[in-house]
Amino acid sequence: MAVLEIKNLTVALEDGTEIVRGVDLEVATGEVHAVMGPNGSGKSTLAYALMGHPGYEITDGSILLDGTDLVELGADERAQRGLFLAFQYPHAVPGVTVANFLRQSVNALRKARNGGEDDQIPVPEFRRALIEAMDSLKVPKEMMGRYLNEGFSGGEKKRVEILQMAMLRPRIAVLDETDSGLDIDALKVVAQGVRSLVGPEMGALVITHYQRILNYVSPEFVHVFVDGRIVVSGGPELADKLEAEGYEAFAPVAAGGGSP
Repeated sequence: MAVLEIKNLTVALEDGTEIVRGVDLEVATGEVHAVMGPNGSGKSTLAYALMGHPGYEITDGSILLDGTDLVELGADERAQRGLFLAFQYPHAVPGVTVANFLRQSVNALRKARNGGEDDQIPVPEFRRALIEAMDSLKVPKEMMGRYLNEGFSGGEKKRVEILQMAMLRPRIAVLDETDSGLDIDALKVVAQGVRSLVGPEMGALVITHYQRILNYVSPEFVHVFVDGRIVVSGGPELADKLEAEGYEAFAPVAAGGGSP
């Protein structure tokens, strides 16, 4: 079982502005955790800091994956150890097809985990795995030959993000507002894809400010994120409370004023 342990994590911008303030969180394989917070609360900063974005400075705390601290590692090294980030706004990569991008990514991981020795996945094996994953996520076959995210709709971009996750098989996947810009049909496919991948080999941290994706991804744990902090944690019923009362109900907790 893999475990991501976030301990007293404090993150600032390059100008010193503190955004994430002492976050403690533990995510294990087989679990789905949801972090819910309003716009501007620091949720995306948390996601980027976990993955090693150079624009964010970790000023205190640690990020442990299977006991190894990732704080001093680059984003590529974190990915090699099994951490994955699905972006809110995936970037286009002109000139690189979806199939080529995925094959190169799979081979890079295999090489890193083989001590730097080349360990190329055979083309027939890769193609079978890719077609199986595309069928499961309802990604049209013709997208294999399209340039990554170039001219893709919001739903297509997010499905390809989950396709990457299915092919790379991370230990812990962080999904930063994956529901952003999705219609209800695309949302169901993406959420069900995430849920189908979670199991003994993978856990997920879903970051969002809407409850709707949680109706399909069914998290075991929900954490309310306000002003750079996790102020309350609980089960799925916490998302219902948020839907009914909004984030204002948790403002006294964020300010140190007691339970909502």
